[in-house]
Amino acid sequence: MNFSFYIARRYLVSKNGKNAINIINILSFIITVVGTAALFIVLSGFSGLKDFSTEFSNYFDPDLKVLPVNGKTVEIPLSRKRELENISGIALVCAVIEEKAFLNYEEKNDIAFIKGVPEGYVNMISTDSILYYGSWLSKSDAQVVAGYSLAARLSLTVNDYGNYMQIMVPKPGANAINKLNLNSSFSRLDAIPVGTFSVNEALDSKYIFTRLSAARKLLNLSDSTASAVEVKLKDGASQKEVRAAIHEVFDEPVKIKDKFQMNDALYKMLNSENLVVYLIFTLVLIIALFNVVGSIIMMILDKKKNMKTLLDLGAPVESLRKIFFIQGSLMTLSGGVIGLVIGVVFVALQVQYDLIYIAPGIPYPFAMELVNVFISLATIAVLGVIASYIGSRRINDRLLSQAKL
Repeated sequence: MNFSFYIARRYLVSKNGKNAINIINILSFIITVVGTAALFIVLSGFSGLKDFSTEFSNYFDPDLKVLPVNGKTVEIPLSRKRELENISGIALVCAVIEEKAFLNYEEKNDIAFIKGVPEGYVNMISTDSILYYGSWLSKSDAQVVAGYSLAARLSLTVNDYGNYMQIMVPKPGANAINKLNLNSSFSRLDAIPVGTFSVNEALDSKYIFTRLSAARKLLNLSDSTASAVEVKLKDGASQKEVRAAIHEVFDEPVKIKDKFQMNDALYKMLNSENLVVYLIFTLVLIIALFNVVGSIIMMILDKKKNMKTLLDLGAPVESLRKIFFIQGSLMTLSGGVIGLVIGVVFVALQVQYDLIYIAPGIPYPFAMELVNVFISLATIAVLGVIASYIGSRRINDRLLSQAKL
């Protein structure tokens, strides 16, 4: 067995002559355990929050969305749609219309985005998962499904055939809109709210769904014109290959976004918050590991007589430094592993049994991810090695000369 490792291991597990040094070593070990466990738990909590915050994209956003680079519309005639559907890896293609509109319902007004979708859109997203009340769109153009928050602001009554929602969009032209030409300046659609959907606060306040044909009629668009083309991929399909094939189908320049790119602002915010929290907890660990440095220095001072014996036996200075470097590294690594086990057990229990709740009925979302295990262990290992190196450098010529007295 390596000489330095053998001595370091003996120093780590054996009691010292002075009780104060034993207490310092135990406290340093406990701080390492708690710090590592806390770091893993916090990282797992933010991973869970990230999944919770972006969960809506799994059943509201398509796998890919084709958007025009120039202008607001893209041409999708039947022949082009057939070409897209024949691409290997594509399961479904849906043309959609999105446009901001003015809403009026029983003298209450609001502004939202209408989203015109085709009949087969129920196969594009999980409409059953987002439907809060009522039913989805049927074959009638005079129907809408509104976001829950939007419905609450307008006091919508589902399936009330005595009151219509008026959806209005400005007609193209340069004329100013005023009270004298309201009727001629707006295109209008009267529709019945047949249901409400709920995804999150932002989307619930932003969208109302209507049939694609009704949206085209309202905006005076042709049957081959759409605001975007949404694509659902087959399981195991290569997104890169599908993207390349889609670009070949379109003559005009288009941009293709996946779920991450469609919500890039949200993902960037969550990733930034995760990074900031990690840096804060790393700083806490750095401060905590000063105890390890102090512990090593106290051990060095306590073992001066032992070092004199080792020097007399011919041990070089580097070997003496290596002893305490290995001891500090073993302390932090063993504490890190134990802390990591505690953190993993806590997160597993939270995921399985919902120990902590954000609000009544809503457990705090934690996610067990292997990357968080590696990050926590790597962080405590690197910081522990640095702290051990700093502490072991306390062995110098002055200290050794004192040991020989």
